[in-house]
Amino acid sequence: MRSIDTGPDALGTPNTRAWATPLELGLLGAIWGASFLFMRVAAKDFGAVPLVELRLGLGALVLLPFLWRARSSFPLKLWPKLALIGAINSAIPFVLFAWAAQRAPAGVAAITNSMAVLFTALVGFLFFGEKIGPQRAIALAAGFVGVVVLASGKAAGASVGWAVIAGCSAAFLYGIAANVLRRHLAGLPPAAVAAATLGTSALLTLPFAIAQWPEHAIPVMSWFSAAMLGVLCTGIAFAMYYRLILRIGAARAVTVTYLVPLFGVAWAWLLLDEPLTLTMGIAGVLILGSVALSQRATR
Repeated sequence: MRSIDTGPDALGTPNTRAWATPLELGLLGAIWGASFLFMRVAAKDFGAVPLVELRLGLGALVLLPFLWRARSSFPLKLWPKLALIGAINSAIPFVLFAWAAQRAPAGVAAITNSMAVLFTALVGFLFFGEKIGPQRAIALAAGFVGVVVLASGKAAGASVGWAVIAGCSAAFLYGIAANVLRRHLAGLPPAAVAAATLGTSALLTLPFAIAQWPEHAIPVMSWFSAAMLGVLCTGIAFAMYYRLILRIGAARAVTVTYLVPLFGVAWAWLLLDEPLTLTMGIAGVLILGSVALSQRATR
């Protein structure tokens, strides 16, 4: 795939907007970083599962046109596999992050999210026979040290250890899903796959969301946060991400991973007045540094 700044575009005309790619990567990092802010605001009123149901349903609706356009590529026999991958890649991780948002600052979950890149390499090594190499092994070790540092910290006097475990478990599931997607759904339109997995996840989560739907009135700000989480941070962000992959390739698009925790911490600090702790800073440097080292080794 030819990148945006190395030649003509798909219509054969010279590309004069080389600035578009870093701008879009920054915007996507800001949007995904904001998802932890919106979860932090809305999870306390909705609860984890009802909030995730709204996120999945709204995200699937935004991406539905992509699925409809590629519907001939999705036979009935493929849908059980899509449902399983949706549970691993969307439903369960989203619930874990929403649960963590009820118990720890938004920045904590944002930092653990970046472990997904390292877990993808680890799962490939453990279960799919991929080579990991000494540089990526060092990156994994540094990342796990960062997790230990993060889990040892406190926020407002309370331990965030369980929230860190939940966030890392979600990132580990992302790592599993990334390997499964690459091997079993290769060749399908990515945005359509995202719509299908989000939609099946919404159906799987629906009974649990109904059973746990809050009986109290939900504040307007929490409704707004839930809507933004589903429409902007899931549906529109997924579409932006896959558009970037198609234009500049996955290796460059995945660099957005470095920006998400930075924006996640910044939004929480600016808008929720959440503190920036020393353990968050040390852990963030270790984890982001390990992700950068892992990506360099991959290239």
